Amino acid sequence: MKIVIDDKILFVKGVLDSLADVTYLPGASIGAVDVKDADGLIVRTRTKVNRELLEGSNVKAVVSATIGTDHMDIPWLEENNIAWANAPGCNSGSVKQYIASVFAALEMNYFPLRGKTLGIIGVGNVGSKVVAVGKAFGMKVLLNDPPRKEKEPDFPNVDLNVLLQLSDVVTFHVPLTREGKYPTYHLLNDTTLLMMKRGSVLINSSRGEVVNERVLMKGLSSGLIERGVLDVWENEPEISLELQRRLMIGTPHIAGYAVDGKANGSAAAIRFMSRQFHLGLDEWYPENLPVPGDMTVSIDDGDERLNLRIAKAVAATYDVTEDSRRLTENPEKFEELRGNYPVRREFPVWTVKIPKGDDDLKYALELLGFMVAERE
Repeated sequence: MKIVIDDKILFVKGVLDSLADVTYLPGASIGAVDVKDADGLIVRTRTKVNRELLEGSNVKAVVSATIGTDHMDIPWLEENNIAWANAPGCNSGSVKQYIASVFAALEMNYFPLRGKTLGIIGVGNVGSKVVAVGKAFGMKVLLNDPPRKEKEPDFPNVDLNVLLQLSDVVTFHVPLTREGKYPTYHLLNDTTLLMMKRGSVLINSSRGEVVNERVLMKGLSSGLIERGVLDVWENEPEISLELQRRLMIGTPHIAGYAVDGKANGSAAAIRFMSRQFHLGLDEWYPENLPVPGDMTVSIDDGDERLNLRIAKAVAATYDVTEDSRRLTENPEKFEELRGNYPVRREFPVWTVKIPKGDDDLKYALELLGFMVAERE
């Protein structure tokens, strides 16, 4: 049995080597010749899994160690009886951390969030966790997810146009769909731009094509959008340098790149292959995840406002502006910055020490997922 694996997927090297003939290749260069005699394929978003890649091959199962599926031609896979899977929710905690770090940067750069309105477009695995981020920073939260509303009549769905008119911060957490009842391609377009509250912040960490970058540039130029944050781009890795210069934060598609999210995606991929080919690894999970150093942060006594103290705790564990700085300095190294991303761990493995009795800070940090220890 042969399995082809994207060589940038963490923690999987060596796991299947004693059970199969394993070939590791760069995801973007995996081609039909490479998979012709393969039985299984483990990929990321950089590999287009479609007829062109798989027709005439021996592949029986494909799994993406990511939450997205727009790089996979699922109807074709199903028509040809090729089992497929992705890893829904694997990096939701990592994206939650990314959004929290963006909020921390806003707080530290004269855009206070307490009392403002957060509009979340797409309330699935990721968007549901971003709700807690908004609440931690004292924001009113509005939700938009029409497909979820259809399945859950009690879901508090807010019409998209209304949400855009009321929200000071808008963040996208939708899959990329071009057809069907609720397409997400270019959700930000010339029409929806005019609905946005003047001076708002727009964040996209879902899929690049959800935002029309020409329209975003127009919004930034007109002041309708005061600050833009992009982790995903329409033509990545060939990003718009003009747009990048106008953004508050621009990062190389790494919102979900905390080690924990990668480990979850890798585990989902190995377990899927194990079930398909009876490999005995149905409960596998990586051991001894790396840590960036001391996993304890201390917040001192002070008269600073609550949100600034929250922001300092977040930034001490993950500072998204550093990711933005690296891309600004080396935009041509988009893929390299992704492939050599530094170790980042999600909030639940961090402990934040705070003054005893600071209940508001404790509540906010626990909403974000931190372990909190009170000092005497």
